[in-house]
Amino acid sequence: MTTRAGRVIAQAKINLMLRVLARESSGYHQLETLFARIDLGDVVTVKTAPGQRSLRCEGLAATAGAMGPPERNLAWRAAEAYAAATGFPSGFAIDIEKRVPVGAGLGGGSADAGAVLRILNALSPAPLSPAELLALAGALGSDVPFLTTESPFALAWGRGERMLVLAPLAARDVVLALPGFSISTPEAFRWVSEGLGWRVAQPLLIEADALGSWAGVSAIAGNDFEQPVAMRHPLIAELSTVLTGAGARIAQLSGSGSTVFGVFDAPPDRLALEASLRAPAVYTRTATRVVAVEVLE
Repeated sequence: MTTRAGRVIAQAKINLMLRVLARESSGYHQLETLFARIDLGDVVTVKTAPGQRSLRCEGLAATAGAMGPPERNLAWRAAEAYAAATGFPSGFAIDIEKRVPVGAGLGGGSADAGAVLRILNALSPAPLSPAELLALAGALGSDVPFLTTESPFALAWGRGERMLVLAPLAARDVVLALPGFSISTPEAFRWVSEGLGWRVAQPLLIEADALGSWAGVSAIAGNDFEQPVAMRHPLIAELSTVLTGAGARIAQLSGSGSTVFGVFDAPPDRLALEASLRAPAVYTRTATRVVAVEVLE
C-alpha cells in the first residue's frame, strides 16, 4: 500500500457563551455553547504507516508529561476510531507540534482529534460523509464535533454533536491570559452542580440577528463555569477584570478553564496590559475560516 500523508493546523476554540444544563441519568450534563475558532492551533501531520501505530508530540507542554500515554491521547483515539469504522488506514504515524496550552479550556486536544479525523478522511479512498465523520467525533468528546467541522463559528447543544453553523463574524483581536494551572473538567462540573443546586436554567431567548454581530454576541456572552471556578481560583476573576479594563468587549473563562480570554474591537496596548496581567498572555485572533487539509505528496 502506498504511504500517504496530510497536514493541517488544528485551530483551537473559545466559548463565547456556555451554559450547563440538565444532568442526564448517566451523569453527563447537557450543554449549550457558542463556539468560535481562533487562529492559534497545533500543527498536526498524519502519515499512513502499514502495520505501525505511533504518536509524537513536540513543542509547548509536550515535554512536561502533560500529554499522557499515547493510547489515551485524543488524536490517537481518533485515528483508532476512524480505522475501526472504515478499515483505513492499517497503521498510522501522528506528529503534533503543540502550540495550544494543554488543559486550558481551549480545546487543543479536541482540535488535534478533529484534525486527525479530517486528515484521514482526506486521505481515505472511501471517505465518510460529514454526518458519519461527526458521529465518530461525538464519541470522543463534546468539543470534537465542532472542531471536526469546517465552520469557524457555531451554536452547539446537547453533547456538542448538535450544531447550528453560523456565518463567521469579522475577525477580532483575542488575548489569552494563561494562569499557569489547569482545571479538572470533572471537578469544574461538580463545582457548577453544587452552585446550581439543580436549578432549572433560566429561559434564554436568542434572536437570530444577535448571532450576526459582535454587539449581539456580547449581550448573551457568559460562562456558567466562571463563578464556581473563580471561587476556588480568585486569579480567574482578576484576569477577567483586567481584560475588561483594557477594553475587551468580552472577557471570560473559556470552557472549564483555566484560560481567560478577552475579545477586543481594536488591538490592545500590549505593554500596559502585560503590566497589569499577573499571567502570561498569548495574542491571536478569531478565525473567519477553517484551515484546509493539505495532502502531502
